Amino acid sequence: MKFLFYLLLLLPFSIVSQEHIETIFVKKTKIHTKAIIGLNNFETPFQISDNNVFTTKRNHIEFTYNNIQLGQITSANTFNPLKINLFYNDFNTVVILDNRLSEIFKIDFNDTQPYRSISHVSTGHDNTLWLFNQDTRQLEVYDYKANTTRAQTLPVKSAVLDVKSNYNYCWLLTKEQLYVYNYFGSLFKKIKNIGYTSIAENNGDVILKKDNTLFYLKKNTDNIIPIKLPNLLIKQFFVTNESLYIYADETLQQFQLKIK
Repeated sequence: MKFLFYLLLLLPFSIVSQEHIETIFVKKTKIHTKAIIGLNNFETPFQISDNNVFTTKRNHIEFTYNNIQLGQITSANTFNPLKINLFYNDFNTVVILDNRLSEIFKIDFNDTQPYRSISHVSTGHDNTLWLFNQDTRQLEVYDYKANTTRAQTLPVKSAVLDVKSNYNYCWLLTKEQLYVYNYFGSLFKKIKNIGYTSIAENNGDVILKKDNTLFYLKKNTDNIIPIKLPNLLIKQFFVTNESLYIYADETLQQFQLKIK
């Protein structure tokens, strides 16, 4: 009975402490563009323009990359600003750029052996990429210089919605589960997907989007907490140093996350 009494006493405090993540509005910047991917070290956006040019600025100098032969940019990953990757799904090709957006490597998976049909790409450690192979239904850590697979996961059946990674882990969001894999391709954990459609990652913490609401998942926990935000039509979102950036209505808005 004593145990039950103390459990009931503590339960309301537990619920209140995990009710939501507060945010503090910092600033907003008017930007007209197709998509914003992240920020460089000068807090200038990496962006994809309406005419499909990948751009950023540093010290008032604009850097651009455009490859009209490969069609539309499907995704871009700037986690490693010295090895930015652009994925062109229509041509099954990934381009690696340096911090001046000069092309340093191109991988045409139509020409590699074995053939890979890629749907999602994210940054790995060193000269590797996390790839999702639609044919095998597997994630793999692919060394693009050696054209070898360093690690791969077991196949997943559910449709893949998003993939994000850092040097040590990869988050694979499917319609049924959020899978977390370590660098060796082993399943670290999985969490049931209850309607999330996209994710962002920062230092092992994950932000998930469901409808027009964002949720926070702290690393090494399974507790997903809603983030309190003004009513915004969220087009893109990303996190840098506990600052949440949301691109909505041609405006990039910055919020500080109040994480306990």
